[in-house]
Amino acid sequence: MTVRFGLHSRFLAVVGVALLVLLGVVTLMLQRQDAMQRQVIVLSQQSMHALVFDRLQARGQAVVVQLADTLVNPMYYFDLDAMGTVLRSVQRQPDVAYVIVYDADGDVIHDGSSDISTYGQPMADELAVGAVSASALLVQSNSTLLDVSSPVLIGEERLGGVRIGYSLAAIAADETRAMSGMRLRLDEIGHRHAGWIAGMMALLMLMVAGLSLLLQRALVRPIRELADVAGEIEGGNYAVPVPRSSRRDEVGDLVRAFGRMGEGIARHDREMRRMAYTDALTGLANRLAFRETLDRRLMELHGADRALALLFADIDDFKRINDTLGHDAGDEVLVHFANRIDEAIIREGGPGAVLARFGGDEFVILIEAPAAPGEDIRTTASRLAETLVAELQRPLMVQERQVFLGTSIGVTLFPDDAVGSAMLMKNGDIAMYQAKVAGKNCFRFYSRAMDHAVERRVQIEQDLRGAWDRGELSVAYQPVFRLEDDRLVGAEALLRWQHPTQGMVAPSVFIDVAEQCGLIEIIGPQVMHVACEDAIGWHAASPRHADLFVAVNVSPRQLRGGDLAEQVAATLAATGLAPGLLHVELTETAVIGDELRVSSLLSRLRRSGVKVWLDDFGTGFSGLSHLRRVPIDGVKIDRSFIADILRDPDDLALATAIIAMAHSLGITVVAEGVEHEGQRDVLRERGCDLAQGYWLGYPMDATAFAALLSP
Repeated sequence: MTVRFGLHSRFLAVVGVALLVLLGVVTLMLQRQDAMQRQVIVLSQQSMHALVFDRLQARGQAVVVQLADTLVNPMYYFDLDAMGTVLRSVQRQPDVAYVIVYDADGDVIHDGSSDISTYGQPMADELAVGAVSASALLVQSNSTLLDVSSPVLIGEERLGGVRIGYSLAAIAADETRAMSGMRLRLDEIGHRHAGWIAGMMALLMLMVAGLSLLLQRALVRPIRELADVAGEIEGGNYAVPVPRSSRRDEVGDLVRAFGRMGEGIARHDREMRRMAYTDALTGLANRLAFRETLDRRLMELHGADRALALLFADIDDFKRINDTLGHDAGDEVLVHFANRIDEAIIREGGPGAVLARFGGDEFVILIEAPAAPGEDIRTTASRLAETLVAELQRPLMVQERQVFLGTSIGVTLFPDDAVGSAMLMKNGDIAMYQAKVAGKNCFRFYSRAMDHAVERRVQIEQDLRGAWDRGELSVAYQPVFRLEDDRLVGAEALLRWQHPTQGMVAPSVFIDVAEQCGLIEIIGPQVMHVACEDAIGWHAASPRHADLFVAVNVSPRQLRGGDLAEQVAATLAATGLAPGLLHVELTETAVIGDELRVSSLLSRLRRSGVKVWLDDFGTGFSGLSHLRRVPIDGVKIDRSFIADILRDPDDLALATAIIAMAHSLGITVVAEGVEHEGQRDVLRERGCDLAQGYWLGYPMDATAFAALLSP
């Protein structure tokens, strides 16, 4: 039980404490008087010491400077007698403990004695190091000595130096005598004032008692009331009534200011809650608000035999917008996407749907009730995901430019996939990533197998790091033939990975991982360097194939980096390969949507002489119109169109159209995936320029490829 004192009891307690405090003050003041006397003595001693020390130091500096000038000729001519004469005259001065002349290495030349017993010995005292290393006049001291040193110079050449040590013993004796007399005089003054201090302390005790009562009534009580209100506000009760006061003094001002502060805190709390739970750019709920909503919905649904779905939507290649158009354009895209998603949810999401932005380009949707009677939550989620994919791939007008983007969506269900919010959100992320792996601009439902796929991807990424240095990665070459005369004209460099435990890993597996995690930016230039070096070797071994080119694939990530032209130039300079014999291949999808920046980059490559090829042509949904806007030298018809060219009239017509259109623009055409003689013959009839494929030649290492060039 807490004992509370009334006003009277508190008054008595305050008076009692005040009396004890005042008695303590008197005692303390008497102690302080003695301490002050001691401090005065110490300060006086320090001042006297400083004065005498400064004078001694000034005298020492003047003597050393003069001595350094005097010793220049004796030291230069190594005249020990002259040095001794000068030093002995200085030694006769008061308080001089030693005079030493030393060479540039710190060894003693003369110490003023007749036999110079220390000649040639290094100075070993604690102040010697500073004196030897000093480049100008130096003053050092310890408890017993003042050491003044100066280098002896002739022009810019240092001959050595000179030191004078002054004993501080005489100074200390004088200081002691002076301080003894001062201490006696201060004691007399202290005794005279002790009586006056005692009387004043008694009067002060009475004044303190009265002031204590006044402070209790006029100040302590209202402050206590404000403290109680502050405790309520600290606990989150912003509606607590604040005391009012009509007083026209500082306490009244404090009470009124506290009231205004309480109202301001309540207002700011409402604003902070709004900011904490709202995305500033789109006005949607943010991650924190969504997580609280999800936790609340899950608690309501447990045991209720009801389901909900989470849709994780991530904009495909959004970084390209920020990199090419700027962050303002990126923010504009995000607002457009948020509006489109919100409109789709209103139409297809059903009642109670919640949309949030998790930051960056990721949006999350919670749907709880089916949008149509008799429909399950999975069907509603699937239809909403289809709608979002269709809506978000429609072009956007940003800064008067048409931008094409898409979205990858991962869908997870409660309670089928997980019963906790953390696992549901993790599963949604996993499903969204699988949608990106599947080609982007699509949606995928979470499945248990996806966990294994994610684990495998993480393992591949870990194993891939350092694989080049360990010698696991290598470059293979697939021959490229001219169809007109079946002549070998070049090779495409292909990356291969021989895993130490898993054997040969398919490029389709690890290239995507390298692209996603950024390793391709390290591996890509290494592949290009090796390919150019091997091409130089082929040319040297077979002069009749001196015009043999090598084609190297460049990933979209390398293209977005912006320094591809510099990398290519550095590689050509390092290897010595002619620019015209290097073909850079990039996919059609890497060009779509950013033709202006890519065109500028590719133009720089072509001006240097490097050939630019568009790989997998026909799979990027861009149409042949892109051939007119992007500066390229050739296109490679994707193998998917070549595979059925003998059986499918549509594939044949498409291949024929690509060849004709490319030739009309002066662009060379290469056919990929030629695996039968009939395919080669048909392509030759249609005027295709070059071809590669298993029927013409399998990928092989550099040594095997070099054997093809032998006569």
